[in-house]
Amino acid sequence: MNRTSNRIFLGSVAGALAVLLFHQGSLQILYWAGLAPQAAFRLAHVPPLNMPMVVSLTFWGAVYGGVFSVLKAYLPGRLYWYGPLLGVFALLMSWFVFLPLKGLPIAFGGASGPILRSTMAYLLWGIGVTLLLPLLHPRLRRPRRRPMAPPHVPA
Repeated sequence: MNRTSNRIFLGSVAGALAVLLFHQGSLQILYWAGLAPQAAFRLAHVPPLNMPMVVSLTFWGAVYGGVFSVLKAYLPGRLYWYGPLLGVFALLMSWFVFLPLKGLPIAFGGASGPILRSTMAYLLWGIGVTLLLPLLHPRLRRPRRRPMAPPHVPA
């Protein structure tokens, strides 16, 4: 597997895992705390692909994770600084592209509860991707070097 396809694959895995662990995990904690009207990991079918909501979110998280993994090679600085930016990108895509495709108002029609919950979940997802991605990338293996023998000095 070449480097780019390896990056895309591992970024997709990181994005999908971050949805399940960070995004859905934060929404479930909010539900348990009584701050969300419904539990996470919903299986209700949603447009535009007519698949369960958790599968749709995981799919798009994998897509964004794969794209981010390729782009991160060209971004300066530490990886973890880009986590919140990645979350904001996914959040804006959700509010202005996917919600209208589902027939919902843009940015939840300005309702503060859904806006705050989705902002928290997507920011945690972005941070989760940047935490998981380095754990999934294989380490560069360097060949073991033999210790040099001391130079032979004739007596």
